[in-house]
Amino acid sequence: MEKRELDVSLPFLEHMGARLVDLGEGRARVGLDIEAWHLQHLGFVHGGVISTLSDNTGWYAAMSKLPAGRTSVTTEIKINYLKPAQGRYLEARARVLRRGKTLAFVVVEVYCDEQMIAYATGSYAILEAARFSR
Repeated sequence: MEKRELDVSLPFLEHMGARLVDLGEGRARVGLDIEAWHLQHLGFVHGGVISTLSDNTGWYAAMSKLPAGRTSVTTEIKINYLKPAQGRYLEARARVLRRGKTLAFVVVEVYCDEQMIAYATGSYAILEAARFSR
């Protein structure tokens, strides 16, 4: 399968300052330069930022395995925060472990300045895109 070009913008992810770094067959990387508004009260990156980054990176990986005319939505995500994130750069790295007809299962590792700080697993439903066109 060729590398898929995704023509879908993710406004919330962009609003956070995140960007797609790499997209390939069953894998994706999304990065984020850490800013003051990403922090919680103790000075660490807020868990919601890490979770959003994980979910969207998993979605990109799931989408990379789908043919044109199909889309995906998150049905479940579980995240384990391994250590506080304090640094300059976050990057989520996702890969599809299995894709069936109706569901893709993805794992995501999140790094802060190259130290793994979170690990997530997600399930993404596979749907007909035409059902959801505006």
